[in-house]
Amino acid sequence: MAKQQTFNDKLKKLKSDTRVNVRVIKAYRSDKGTVKFLERFVKLDDIGQVDKVDISR
Repeated sequence: MAKQQTFNDKLKKLKSDTRVNVRVIKAYRSDKGTVKFLERFVKLDDIGQVDKVDISR
């Protein structure tokens, strides 16, 4: 049987994502007074946008 997919076809499927993955951790106080943390991964176009990221519960 002949090969159905070439190496060039595989490369076309891979799209290079130029965005940056950033882990954002936010601390907040619960109703009981303990400190809890929220953790999310966010994709940003530019690393300078880190200050503008807002995650909520």
